[in-house]
Amino acid sequence: MFDVLNTFWHTGILKRVFSPKEWQAILMAEDRIRVKALLIDLDGTIVNVIEPCIEAAREATSAPRFRHIDIKIGLEICKQLQSDLPLDDVFVKFGVDDKARKEFLQAFFNAWYTNTPIKTTLLPGVGATLQKLSKHFQLALITRRNMPKEPVIRELKRLGLTQYFKFILTSQDVEEPKPSPQAFVKAANHLAVSIRDCAVVGDSVVDIQAGKSAGAKTIAVASGLFGREELKKLKPDLIIKDINSLPNFLARTAPE
Repeated sequence: MFDVLNTFWHTGILKRVFSPKEWQAILMAEDRIRVKALLIDLDGTIVNVIEPCIEAAREATSAPRFRHIDIKIGLEICKQLQSDLPLDDVFVKFGVDDKARKEFLQAFFNAWYTNTPIKTTLLPGVGATLQKLSKHFQLALITRRNMPKEPVIRELKRLGLTQYFKFILTSQDVEEPKPSPQAFVKAANHLAVSIRDCAVVGDSVVDIQAGKSAGAKTIAVASGLFGREELKKLKPDLIIKDINSLPNFLARTAPE
């Protein structure tokens, strides 16, 4: 449809009716993604994911036997997990021997799951954006965190976001977490919306993989651990800088 309209414009037929500014607005509206619900990731999409990864690594490396390990290992661990990849190469890169890996990971995850729900910070502008989106779409929060949803709800309350989400789901609410599509399908069913009328919004490989497998539209945000070029390889329907850009690319509807 977009190509047909553009052809008519260049032939001069529509130039007699619309100004260039009016025509550009029509094209933008025609090209917007049409959905009824947004299934939104948490870490790297709504809250800062870099600080918790570094902080967890800092605590894990405070033990004498791990002090030689660079705290940047935290970012690599999180990135591998968000790609659903094994951690062997990360341990080799940062000099963690086979015998110490299990102990280090336990220390890392203990720190991460203890501190993250109470210390996360919002990415800039997210509160206002979610408020705007919630007026036109049903919102659900889907996180890969392996924890009960209660701490996540308390975290959202601390951040002033609870009222925007009609459904919240963690990895413990499904048999298979992302990149399995189970979480997104379950959320769509709860919202009584076809998965094809949903868009998955996330910053990681597993978000886009799971969204595609579910049959949803996929919107990648480059506000987490993955850059635009990495996300482009996954072929999402849209790549944006951060969630604040999202309202400009959606056709507005009224939430049901």
